[in-house]
Amino acid sequence: MYRERPSVIPGAVVWHTPAVAAETARRVLPDGCMDLLWTSGRLVVAGPDSVAYQTTITPGADYTGLRFAPGDLPELLGVPAGELRDRRVPLDEVWTAGRVRALENRLRGGGGIEAVAADLRPDPVVRAAVGLIGGGLGVAAAAGRLDLGERRFHRLCLRAFGYGPKTLGRILRMNRALERARSGGAFAQVAHDEGYADQAHLAREVRALTGVTLTDLVGRTDRR
Repeated sequence: MYRERPSVIPGAVVWHTPAVAAETARRVLPDGCMDLLWTSGRLVVAGPDSVAYQTTITPGADYTGLRFAPGDLPELLGVPAGELRDRRVPLDEVWTAGRVRALENRLRGGGGIEAVAADLRPDPVVRAAVGLIGGGLGVAAAAGRLDLGERRFHRLCLRAFGYGPKTLGRILRMNRALERARSGGAFAQVAHDEGYADQAHLAREVRALTGVTLTDLVGRTDRR
């Protein structure tokens, strides 16, 4: 069974998916985050997803992941997030093979995946940008709060998140809406509270970003 826990790295989460007996399809929803994955003896970077990422879990493969807060992992990797958008890339294609081999040997010896990110130094401007965008502030207003021009702000977002601020805002808002709906919130009320035009607008956004319906994701039909 999938499980997760808060990481000692601020804003990060450690998660684990045990091996399955049969081939299993899995849909990973976009959330603005990037992950480091440890599977089949290799470290892999999961780039930022702009839409749901569909993958197949092979029998016997288990996964341990370190999910970083939006914008943090590119600071550690030294690679713009846009180069990794919608991709899964072995870490040794980003860092030198020797450096990655040493980390993988450490993990094989029982070390925790969090040690991979011991050198992480989050960018406070990026963290602030996430808060402003996630809070629903418009692009111009968010750029102004950070004392950046809109073009510079857009470049910052591409580097840190892999897409522009409007796309990040859509993804963060959808995830908030899904969390509230899964907690029992009526779809129409969730749509209103999260700033969608109406329930149909929320449903269209969910379908566009995940490829499935709001009802499928939440697991209930809302007749309220």
